[in-house]
Amino acid sequence: MLLKLYENNPDPRQILKIVDLLEHGGVIIYPTDTVYGMGCDITKARAVERVARIKGIKPEKAKFSFICSDLSHLSDYARHVDNTTFKLMKSSLPGPYTFILNASNQVPKSIKQQRKTVGIRIPGNHIILEIVRQLGHPILTTSLKEDDQILEYPTDPELIHEEYRDLVDLVIDGGYGGIVPSTVIDCSGDEPVLIREGLGEVDLLS
Repeated sequence: MLLKLYENNPDPRQILKIVDLLEHGGVIIYPTDTVYGMGCDITKARAVERVARIKGIKPEKAKFSFICSDLSHLSDYARHVDNTTFKLMKSSLPGPYTFILNASNQVPKSIKQQRKTVGIRIPGNHIILEIVRQLGHPILTTSLKEDDQILEYPTDPELIHEEYRDLVDLVIDGGYGGIVPSTVIDCSGDEPVLIREGLGEVDLLS
């Protein structure tokens, strides 16, 4: 199914329908402030496995991140977030960044696997943020393209729907997406380290 939502004013009734879908193990494709993403409720292990299958990777080898609605989720899913890291995240979020943090024991095993870290995003997009707020906890996020693919990230939601309509339960049309992914910053060590330069400016590290 393809559902049109407007980023500046997403329909609350449609948001609640999407939340209900996620609560029942659904997989959705949605807009962010960078590229279109695919995800599910992080507490639904079978849905997480389904996303991994769609991506063509083994769940234990997947490096999935998840989307939070605000920084209040940090204490639940990340441990030992120092003041420097918190200030860095507070100054740049919501925004086109993925922060890699040390994972707490509350991160579901289906996402954490054998890793000790987890990627956290708070994108500047009202559609996905409102979905996460209404859901009450984060959703898994992964781009529609593997990092080693040469092709650009898909941007047209109608074309995305044509390709994925038999694989996912819902594609949200939030307008054309971008082609530049988030900037990834690893904050799991003593100093923040740039892992991938994306849409987010990197001068905040200086």
